[in-house]
Formats: sequence, structure tokens, C-alpha cells
Amino acid sequence: MTSIPLDKILIDFNEQSLWVLNIALALVMFGIALDISLDDFRRLARKPKPLFVGVLSQFVLLPAITFVLVILIEPLPSIALGMFMVAACPGGNISNFITHLAKGNTALSVSLTAVATLLAVVMTPLNLQLWGSFYGPTAVLLQEVAISPFAMVKLVALLLGLPLILGMWINHISPIWAFKTARVLKVLSLMFFVMLIFVALYDNRDTFMEYVLYVFWIVLLHNLLAFVTGYSVANLMGLTQRNKRTIAIETGIQNSGLGLLLIFTFFEGMGGMALLAAFWGIWHLVSGLTLATLWGYRPIDKEEFV
Repeated sequence: MTSIPLDKILIDFNEQSLWVLNIALALVMFGIALDISLDDFRRLARKPKPLFVGVLSQFVLLPAITFVLVILIEPLPSIALGMFMVAACPGGNISNFITHLAKGNTALSVSLTAVATLLAVVMTPLNLQLWGSFYGPTAVLLQEVAISPFAMVKLVALLLGLPLILGMWINHISPIWAFKTARVLKVLSLMFFVMLIFVALYDNRDTFMEYVLYVFWIVLLHNLLAFVTGYSVANLMGLTQRNKRTIAIETGIQNSGLGLLLIFTFFEGMGGMALLAAFWGIWHLVSGLTLATLWGYRPIDKEEFV
């Protein structure tokens, strides 16, 4: 398989669809933020170690492990850049639900979502540029596209930061309304978002079917390493079993929807990047729910929450 076809293919996603994708992602983040309060941050301020471990795993170790994996398997350049993009994104929007199913520390999961979302405004563009420039083939792609890191920062702030602040503010002034609305909004917006990914894949089904097996094994391995990285670093840091599960899930469930939107916005739907991010968005639902189900049946001894 040569690198020319997929690297040069642009996934068809028109401007109207891109606007809908923007709105859907903002609604997903708003729904999550309705469940976040200042108390989540106060609790972590008293015992911040799990939070630091989670941020370390998500924004430092996962991009570094991704770089090592890219060096070892040498994927197509656009696939490699897609891997860097996914690894640079914050935790996914269903990590809180999956953590709850896995009997993890839901409070820590929600707090990590909030902190990672705020940090992503800077860390996502930074990590993509940093690690992408370290690998020769992806460095060439970044030079060809010549995106503005500041422009990406502005978009991420608008899509993640603004809905997060607005949702937390509404939760503060009207917690009952926020609780009821979040239950409905999170489910509906997530279903809508997943539907958009399927539409994007269906509209480009010929390209997807040609490369599906190639992308599948890379996503499976990359996602597995993400879960293992999160669990391992939490274990090395001596965290409780609940917190180990939480950080593993927060590291393995990435916001590939954000990655996909950035790919369509700044990389014009570059084939390998878009397919990698879209397939990750589907696969981490399967892997995350499977892991949560397995852990959900395994009891945890008496341990303290964060």
C-alpha cells in the first residue's frame, strides 16, 4: 500500500455539515458541563494527586507513547498525523458514563474532564505541532498545510471552553434544572454526534472500505496502549483501584470528535487523519463499554474516594 492515495484523498464534508458538527460538539460539551460544579475542583484541591496523574497520563504520556508507536509501525503519514491528533485531544465525552459503569471514581472523572477541557485549549494544538514535527513524514504534512496554532487555539476555546464555563455557571445558579437538562442533552447530543460520524463515513464509504482493515488494527493497538498507559501510571503512583480505572478510561476514551472537527477545519478532511479519528470515535465506544462491563462485575475492596 503506497502513501500517495490515502494521504492525498480529502474526505467529503461540506461547510454546512461542518457547522452542524461544530454545534453538536459544543452541545455535547455543554451537557457535560451541566454536571460540573466548583465543588469538584475544591475536592481535588484537597487531594490533587489523582488529578495530576490523570493530566500527566493524558497530555504527556499518551502523546509520547503515540510517537513511539508511530516510529515502530511506520503508518501512512496522514494516519500517523491522525494518531497524533487523537492523542493530543482531551478525554472523550462519554468517559464519565463509562467510569460509572466500571465502578470507578466518577467525581474524579468529571473533574478530569473539566480540567482537561480547559488545558486542551492550549495543549491540543501544542501537542499536535510538537509531536507531529518530531516525525519526518508528518512534519512534511504540517508544513504543507501550514496551520496557525493560534487559530486552532481560538477554535478549541470556542468549542470547549465557552460551553464548559456556560454549563458550570448554569449549574451554579440553577442546579436542579442543570441536572434534569444534562440527563437528556448528553444522550441526545452524543447520539447526534455519532450519527454525523457515520454519515461522514457513509458518504466516503469507498475510501473507508478500501482502508478499513489497515486503519482498524492501528486504532485497536493505539487505543489498547492508551488504556494500558493510564492504568499503569496510576498503578505506579500508588492510586486506589477506583482511581486506576478512572485514569485508564480517561486516557483511553479520547475526544476524537474534536479531532475530527479540527481535521475538517484545518486539514480539509485529509483522508488518513479523518478515517483514523472517525474510526477511533466508533471503536472507543466498543472498547470502553467492554472494559467497563468487565470491571463492573469485579468488586472493589473498601477504598476512599478522592
